[in-house]
Amino acid sequence: MYTPPMFKPDRAASLAFAEARGFGMACAFDGRKPVASWLPFYIGYAEDGTPQAFFHVARGNSLINLADGTSCWLLAVGGADAYVSADWYVSPDQVPTWLYQAVHLTGPVRKLSDDELAIQIDTLSAKFENRLAPKKPWTPAKMTASRLEVMRKAIVGFVMTVIEVEGSFKLKQHKSDADYLAIADALVLQGDTGSRQIASLMREARPQAFPAPAIEGQKP
Repeated sequence: MYTPPMFKPDRAASLAFAEARGFGMACAFDGRKPVASWLPFYIGYAEDGTPQAFFHVARGNSLINLADGTSCWLLAVGGADAYVSADWYVSPDQVPTWLYQAVHLTGPVRKLSDDELAIQIDTLSAKFENRLAPKKPWTPAKMTASRLEVMRKAIVGFVMTVIEVEGSFKLKQHKSDADYLAIADALVLQGDTGSRQIASLMREARPQAFPAPAIEGQKP
């Protein structure tokens, strides 16, 4: 991943972003062309602290034949993104651009055993069910044993040993406060969710660029 230094998050921030997102594209090379699938995942850690990405695919997925435990795959994780018009800057002579957050995880992938797959299913569903609180979490225990077994046999689990972590959080960090504020103010007025999310991230990243909120009763 090409990332200018001013947009490069540290390794911990990149891993935290990937884990929080929990959805990405797994991509491998079959000798002729890339093979990819979009899928949910979670991050775990080996005993030595090495990050691991756990996921699964349908048994008919051609990625299965490429998980030899040595060939490197890419797990690309994207977040919010937004177009920026050159008209929004305070400074002259600007060009349009695109803001975004993305992380690439790279490493060898092996298949999970049946016991490991059972743990992966439980952990993955718990991760996303917990986000729906206060709803009582769904668990595989709510299924009949026979139906659960059929569903387990329909998928193949994987674990990636994450060797390389690359991130790019392009949020106009290199621009002046005036331009930074102007871009964020324009983005928050756009109709798409991505633009508003990027505006919020910009405010979190550089709060000093934004005017302090007015205190009730205070004279302007």
